[in-house]
Amino acid sequence: MGKPKVVLGVSGGIAAYKACELLRRLTESGHDVRVVPTASALHFVGAATWSALSGKPVSTEVWDDVHEVPHVRIGQHADLVVVAPATADMLAKAAHGLADDLLTNTLLTARCPVVFAPAMHTEMWEHPATQENVATLRRRGAVVIEPAVGRLTGVDTGKGRLPDPTEIFEICRRVLARGVREPDLAGRHVVVSAGGTREPLDPVRFLGNRSSGKQGYALARTAAARGARVTLIAANTGLPDPAGVDVIPVGTAVQLREAALKAAADADVVVMAAAVADFRPAVYALGKIKKKDGQEPEPITLVRNPDILAELSADRARPGQVVVGFAAETDDVLVNGRAKLARKGCDLLVVNEVGEAKTFGTEENEAVVLGADGSETPVPYGPKEALAETVWDLVVRRLA
Repeated sequence: MGKPKVVLGVSGGIAAYKACELLRRLTESGHDVRVVPTASALHFVGAATWSALSGKPVSTEVWDDVHEVPHVRIGQHADLVVVAPATADMLAKAAHGLADDLLTNTLLTARCPVVFAPAMHTEMWEHPATQENVATLRRRGAVVIEPAVGRLTGVDTGKGRLPDPTEIFEICRRVLARGVREPDLAGRHVVVSAGGTREPLDPVRFLGNRSSGKQGYALARTAAARGARVTLIAANTGLPDPAGVDVIPVGTAVQLREAALKAAADADVVVMAAAVADFRPAVYALGKIKKKDGQEPEPITLVRNPDILAELSADRARPGQVVVGFAAETDDVLVNGRAKLARKGCDLLVVNEVGEAKTFGTEENEAVVLGADGSETPVPYGPKEALAETVWDLVVRRLA
């Protein structure tokens, strides 16, 4: 097989310069990339830059190289079309099937997966016309990544910033790996928790765990690539926000519970991948607990934290909602996992063996996904995104 053929469409927004980094990542990872900018995009980044970075000629008009019919061929031969940035104007044209330049013609002829990475001012993104256009594109099978929140042009701040090019690349890579045009989580809202909660003892110390959040982030990225609207509740991870994902930072188990219950209210799926502390100190010391010479420290009394997974499972926010839990075990993995599945009442439980050199903080994972229907799906040792894909495959079957 040859290199995957990717069309990188660039529309006319200030974020066009960031597409250079996306192009570099695509080409360096072995993709055959053709850049198709709009005429307005060339006011921000010139054709010479795109040609130099892609190694291919750049054109914007359907009249260039007419004998090769480029406005048809480019879309027909592509394995993926990604538009980054996608302005409000470009989203409107794509939603209404307009074809007044090479990029819009390419979008009409593409029969491969299409990804849009919007970038615009907050007011433009929130306008009902833009939201309707986005809904139309998603309904037709396109992956429209949610914009990031941050600094926009000038002094403005809000939702509408182009996601980090590295994260857009991750979405593209996952879409290409699946190789299907229709994203099977399109129109679904999924909630994923990730990381590990911290229960403060005093202003300096806390009770915590080894969870890095990488598995939860893999689940969030994979869901976004499969077309879902994703809410990620992140507990003390320090990881970059995945593209197209709304991130809610939390610290403690109580904060995570509050965020999870609120986000789950309109969710189709809730995946509790975070390592939630079972206990917290009964008393929080307002000052640093001091070490006293010749004296042993006072015992720390612990109280139970709320069982968030059991609560979500018992009181589903909407009919048909699928709830997925995670169980980190050190021994009798499947026996303990089955007992926990019955106790928690969730639909699926991802059970894995953990330890100092296992699972936590690594890029790989190995697990068995247990179903409330008695099923067992083993996932061999491999990248955490492979486990994420398996989890979403099993979720999709239950949603259907």
